[in-house]
Amino acid sequence: MAKKTYSFYPGCSSQTKASSDNYLKSTNSMCKYLDIELKEVPDWNCCGASIGYAEGGELPRLALSARTIALSEKANPGMDLVATCAACWLSTREAKERMDHNTQTRNDANEALKEAGLVYQGTQNVRHMAEVLVEDFGFDELKKGVKNPLRDLKIAGYVGCQTNRPFGIEGESFENPVYLDNIIEAMGAEAVPYDQKVTCCGGALAFSEPEKSQKQIKDIIESAYDHGAEMIVTPCPLCQANVEIYQGEVNKRYGTKFNIPVLYYSQLITIAYGGTAKEAALDGQLVRSTKLEEIASK
Repeated sequence: MAKKTYSFYPGCSSQTKASSDNYLKSTNSMCKYLDIELKEVPDWNCCGASIGYAEGGELPRLALSARTIALSEKANPGMDLVATCAACWLSTREAKERMDHNTQTRNDANEALKEAGLVYQGTQNVRHMAEVLVEDFGFDELKKGVKNPLRDLKIAGYVGCQTNRPFGIEGESFENPVYLDNIIEAMGAEAVPYDQKVTCCGGALAFSEPEKSQKQIKDIIESAYDHGAEMIVTPCPLCQANVEIYQGEVNKRYGTKFNIPVLYYSQLITIAYGGTAKEAALDGQLVRSTKLEEIASK
């Protein structure tokens, strides 16, 4: 029997062959080493993310998340519902909070779900995978699994805005959360202090107003570089994508020469636990992390 079992909501970007497929692969590898079993929610749907707030109306947005929770409650009763995507976690957690504290909202959502033969019961907690690592394992326990310490690596932990507000990790500061720094250091690397760890990457503005998003991305990378970081690590697929993919565009706009790897905590943990570069899905990076690849090859 697995040490811990959770109901799992992959989300659109982190599902197989999607833009953050490397997040899913490395999470599965990390969970293998931690003896975590993830039971995927059958027929889960998109959370709606930011587009769910635009013109579609509040109820449809909440009903999308309510459906995923209801499916999880039905298929995986008694488990916490865990997401790796920051947007999926935030949307689903918000929907739960709204329905649990407003009877009319809950009744309206269940009226919509009735058409699919589902009902939201409110029996499951909604959590981000980072919460699971911090709250169910803890930094000392995570440290015990390290076989290949990530020595001499200087890493900027980029929390971003979605996994930080309005809920966040229990006991953490909204202005200066340190859980990602603590995970980095538990893996044997050095967590670099810098002033952009909760700055928004610009989100969907990367498409609609790229000049605004690229300014945000520039500030994040520049601060990480200025404080000595060799790579950036994040718990958010959109943060990872924006900060990695748009480095070339930022360089053109501002005359910079950024070329910094942007990875997930799950990739760090997999390598530190003795996993291969393939298990950590390092081949899914646009900016290669040669130092991690070297550690993985030992």
